[in-house]
Amino acid sequence: MAIVRETLVYDGPGGPFEGVVAYDDEVETARPGVLICPNVLGQKEADNVTAEKLAALGYVAFACDVFGQGRRARREDADMARYMNEMLADRAQLRDRLAASLGVLTGMSRVAPAKVAAIGYCFGGLCVLDLARSGQAILGGVSFHGVYGRPDYANVEPIAAKLLVAHGWDDPLGPPQAVVALAAELTEAGADWQLHAYGHAGHAFTDESAKDSGRPGFGYEERADRRSWAAMQGFLRELFV
Repeated sequence: MAIVRETLVYDGPGGPFEGVVAYDDEVETARPGVLICPNVLGQKEADNVTAEKLAALGYVAFACDVFGQGRRARREDADMARYMNEMLADRAQLRDRLAASLGVLTGMSRVAPAKVAAIGYCFGGLCVLDLARSGQAILGGVSFHGVYGRPDYANVEPIAAKLLVAHGWDDPLGPPQAVVALAAELTEAGADWQLHAYGHAGHAFTDESAKDSGRPGFGYEERADRRSWAAMQGFLRELFV
């Protein structure tokens, strides 16, 4: 097994964009693809590492970019969420940028275009839900400690993509009423959905760089991280049968 990482610059609405693809170059046949949607900071090394982990599981993984090339945030920035907030204010443009990123993945010769999924973290979890809501060509998606608010355009009905929502129960960005509202929305739209809620875990429970966040309801939680990754693996195996 030889995992290869490549940087890709690609076009899209408001582009250019810059992402990273990872794959096992010893596999010659087309295989399932997984789109990785980054968190509030944008495309970064942690997403590239996730892409490599998915490549080791047998997938072609593409850590995409929806903010634009060179537009990245840092935790220490006073306005860390500025690029995310731009996208939250224009969900239609976010939808179109996600579609462009997905098109890059499905257009790769190493990818079986009918076997594609998406995963995302925090804001990226919202991106996964929006891919499903807008009827993009994914078989399924996994949202890790995502944001659940609906876009200002109508969902496709039924939502064809199967969904796994991995949720930290103490997440202040996803209080119980938001989780119930998401469940009602997905049920109304006819989606095949499941929710895994992890006790004593909050927002960013997969993010090892947030071990000492100092903010109640935010930070890394090893058990939730481990269990949600295992749940994702089972979900993808079932999805790509």
